[in-house]
Amino acid sequence: MKYILLMTGTKAGVQSYLAWSQKDRDAHMAVLQSIGKELTASGEFVATEGLAVPHEAKLVRGEKGGMPVTDGVFPESKEFLLGYWIVDVQTPERASAIAGRISAAPGPEGVPTNMPIEVRQIASHAAKSA
Repeated sequence: MKYILLMTGTKAGVQSYLAWSQKDRDAHMAVLQSIGKELTASGEFVATEGLAVPHEAKLVRGEKGGMPVTDGVFPESKEFLLGYWIVDVQTPERASAIAGRISAAPGPEGVPTNMPIEVRQIASHAAKSA
């Protein structure tokens, strides 16, 4: 079963992260990279990506005739998507366990960040027989 682990944050949270010491940021990223290597070795890793800053996002809708309409930058919100991991695991509990490890990656002085990670199964629809 594939799951997407969504990393969300706030503007204040991102600003706080940018204020961390380089040592703390390096330690945080080292733990995330280690998790990625372990998941690759176990065959559970599919993908992970961080996203560009929210003010670069666009909100697009279809118009009559199907032409895209861009409403400018993404509307202000309390939380926004920072990045994601996609894993292919045997159980929902395993996906949650991985999300918990990501959430517990260290912040300043090694204290876990406890970043909220939304765990969602990726819907798969089997091809219908003709």
